[in-house]
Amino acid sequence: MKILLNLELEDRHVAQIRAVSDRVEAIRAGATEEVLKAMPEVEVVFGGLSRDMFRRAEKLRWVQSWGAGVDGMLTPEFVESEVVLTSGKGTVGVHLAEHAMALLLGLTRGIAHAARRPTWGSQRPIRDAAWELVDRTMGIVGLGGTGRDLAVRAHAFGMRIIAVDPEPVARPDGVEACWRMDRFHDLLAESDVVAVCAPLTPETEGMFDREAFRRMRRHALLINVTRGKIVDEAALVEALGQGLIGGAGLDVLPQEPLPEDHPLWRMENVLITPHVAGGSPNRQDRIVGLFCENLRRLLAGEPLLSVIDKRKGY
Repeated sequence: MKILLNLELEDRHVAQIRAVSDRVEAIRAGATEEVLKAMPEVEVVFGGLSRDMFRRAEKLRWVQSWGAGVDGMLTPEFVESEVVLTSGKGTVGVHLAEHAMALLLGLTRGIAHAARRPTWGSQRPIRDAAWELVDRTMGIVGLGGTGRDLAVRAHAFGMRIIAVDPEPVARPDGVEACWRMDRFHDLLAESDVVAVCAPLTPETEGMFDREAFRRMRRHALLINVTRGKIVDEAALVEALGQGLIGGAGLDVLPQEPLPEDHPLWRMENVLITPHVAGGSPNRQDRIVGLFCENLRRLLAGEPLLSVIDKRKGY
């Protein structure tokens, strides 16, 4: 079985993959021309899959993406194929959730304000605007791996947790309620903090529109660490500028990179990081571990983990 490693891996990770079975031949991706030439014999791709790669794939059975989000890979022909797609979901929630809490605390404890104004004179404005999270309500949009990890952390801060999800997911400890998406506006109306933990799909793209922001509390904070295009850019700028919401902590933006002259950079109630929530020294070990377990399962004829419904996009 020929496996194409289409991502950067340390030698120890390549050795870990090759050690799964002597039935596999793991090859590192080279130049684009070399990759395309190899594709007719490749049965498994670990990493990215382009449209040109897929069109040349005659034996492809399974693709394991590096990240949890797979929206950039879902071309119509790939979606309609029988090739199994698995993602990194279940391996990225920890650092995304920690980053979401960092953005939230940066806003509620005045850290963003202090960083913008490195002067002792910031003391009074920061004290006057500070929040405690205890007894505040966090509404989580998308109760998958990231949403669940965030719920654990927010609950530890004494927050009340509610969520919405398109699937009938089990409600974990610490989450008061998990509603279906028809109660999205109910969640917005009850939440002091709204955290976007959902994948980008046709259903979620632009779901935070003008109507959604009008449903939120005037002091509420929006936190987004998954996909920027879930939020309508014009509606967000308008909501922040008009005081429809209290502020936003954003690691992902509707357009990336965000232009240096974009008004979001200059808004006092906005904290932006440049799509870095995925950074973690443990991420590569986790995804390689998942790939090796899935490779073992594939060879044994067992169900794979973290399988994506390609039509749903998650």
